[in-house]
Amino acid sequence: MSEPTDLTIAEARDLLAAGELSSRELTEAQIGAMEAGRGLNAYITETPEIALDMAEASDRRRSGGEAGKLEGIPVAIKDLFCTRGVPTTAGSRILDGFVPFYESTVTANMFAEGAVMLGKTNLDEFAMGSANLTSYYGAAINPWRARGDDRERVPGGSSGGSASAVAGRMALGATGTDTGGSIRQPAAFCGVVGLKPTYGRCSRWGVVAFASSLDQAGPMARSVRDAAIMLGAMAGHDPRDSTSADMPVPDFEEDIDAGVKGMRIGIPREYRVDGVPGEIEALWRRGVRWLEEQGAAAVEIGLPHTKYALPAYYVVAPAEASSNLARYDGVKYGLRVESDDLTAMYEQTRAQGFGAEVKRRVLIGAYVLSAGYYDAYYLKAQKVRARIADDFREAWRTVDAILTPATPSAAFRADDPPADPVAMYLNDIFTVPVNLAGLPGLSVPAGLTHDGLPLGLQVVGKAFDEATVLRVGRAIEAAAGFDARPAGR
Repeated sequence: MSEPTDLTIAEARDLLAAGELSSRELTEAQIGAMEAGRGLNAYITETPEIALDMAEASDRRRSGGEAGKLEGIPVAIKDLFCTRGVPTTAGSRILDGFVPFYESTVTANMFAEGAVMLGKTNLDEFAMGSANLTSYYGAAINPWRARGDDRERVPGGSSGGSASAVAGRMALGATGTDTGGSIRQPAAFCGVVGLKPTYGRCSRWGVVAFASSLDQAGPMARSVRDAAIMLGAMAGHDPRDSTSADMPVPDFEEDIDAGVKGMRIGIPREYRVDGVPGEIEALWRRGVRWLEEQGAAAVEIGLPHTKYALPAYYVVAPAEASSNLARYDGVKYGLRVESDDLTAMYEQTRAQGFGAEVKRRVLIGAYVLSAGYYDAYYLKAQKVRARIADDFREAWRTVDAILTPATPSAAFRADDPPADPVAMYLNDIFTVPVNLAGLPGLSVPAGLTHDGLPLGLQVVGKAFDEATVLRVGRAIEAAAGFDARPAGR
């Protein structure tokens, strides 16, 4: 048997079912790895006692003949999901010490299926970032290093702590959220699988909001099959979330090995972007060849409004963030900076509670929603968003899925991030259109750079067709044979 920390969720599930491993043994191994890996700062809050209690309860259920989809599997929870009785910070000072009295729907679903919570993972503050450098609790670190260069790399963002924990063998899987690429980009940077489901597939109830029309919870894991297993436990209709889709949750694992023979895979010409390293372009071509060798047909398509996706996103998302973050005022919960009068208390609480990136986006959002600018910016961005969705709808008339790069670069150094905010925002150039259209997207590790850092490919599918996305992703995974891992992990 492999070391418990090296197991995939599917492998651990089989060993647990066969009685060759207990959840307590598996959880104890993960707790040891979590403690040994604290230098990566992947977790904000560790919950070993809770994890052991949950593991023992899982073992009792199994001995009684009960087993959920994630029975006994230790996972990490991004610190954006409210967890009853456990601090939930969103990576921000303004929520430091906040302990919810309720459980998010996604985590409640997972725990009902037997999952074991190891702790809450680090993230960019309020999920605003592409490098996990904006957290109040310090930057999370990527366990990967470039060959011959031991300087720390970013894990991507905002779900960087979750990606680092999975890649660093400190959790078998983790939850993430994706507003503009915050599952897929860190998954690519850390050499793991990240799935952003269709908007509405997973409930947003109990997830700290960034941009409500874009946010979507999803799984991060070490294989496509594991992502399918996790999604099956996370998803489902929730009447408390008005954007939750009232649709049945299929068995995402059932046809994952059905292959891609006869499928038509779209290759968007607009994703050939100037300045993208040749290694990424070469990996994309290799991905096309892998799918063709398995019986798929590659079809060049056009997504003509792609070039407007980032500008539209960085109007819509800050506008919604400005509205959502208005609730953090020091009155009901979280940080309160006492002042002589109520207005000063509001101002000082927000000034000291929010970090620079959050303030930047709140200010941008307030500006584009203000009188005289709403029509010029926000309304126009929404119209562009509709055109982007139309581009995808047109593409689905001729193709079954779309293949693109996941990121425009490999993980960059933590001590040398892009010099200005716009350059940082360009990390999401391949992922943002998928969020604007509300579609599912999957990042699959598929290769390494010349200096040994992971690169990913992205599969995009039709709304609520995660099953096809996972099938294509599994075909890429099988062809790539990606078995590299961070040194020492």
